[in-house]
Amino acid sequence: MTDYYNYIKALHLIFVVTWFAGLFYIPRLFIYHIEADQKPSPEREILTHQLKLMTKRLWFIITWPSAVLATLFAVWLLFLYPVWLQQPWMHIKLAFVLLLIAYHLKNHQIFKQLQRDEVKYTSKFMRIWNEGATLILFAVVFLVILKGAFNWIFGVVGIIVLGVLLMLGIRLYKWIREKKPEA
Repeated sequence: MTDYYNYIKALHLIFVVTWFAGLFYIPRLFIYHIEADQKPSPEREILTHQLKLMTKRLWFIITWPSAVLATLFAVWLLFLYPVWLQQPWMHIKLAFVLLLIAYHLKNHQIFKQLQRDEVKYTSKFMRIWNEGATLILFAVVFLVILKGAFNWIFGVVGIIVLGVLLMLGIRLYKWIREKKPEA
């Protein structure tokens, strides 16, 4: 049973990694698409056409299948070890997973809007939005690794500090881009 479990766990982790890869990259493509929409013609049409194609391939060939398979293998693991559902850390992890699914679905909504050339967000908003998956990833990894030993004060402070550092990084990058537009 342990070997069987380890294969399922390995597959779950592989698809979690590829799911996050898609969630890390898709908002970056949204940023490029939003910025391309502000370029003059014909550059705008050429760039948005290519970005739509890239985004569509990433979303439907990597991100969605990875999300479905990561979830399928997670449910299988919980079926094999239902006792985990009695653990407080698992309840919190599942809450973050629901948040991740909501983040994924919101990205899907943004994807569909951009595919219809509806630009409703700024590139600045998207740069901040892009960090959502990072915060969820940190929270879930620490929960899974530390389980019951997770100190909530340090965890909450750590996530807040990470969020502040990410926002400072965004501001620093904006400042660098203003000084060197090709950076």
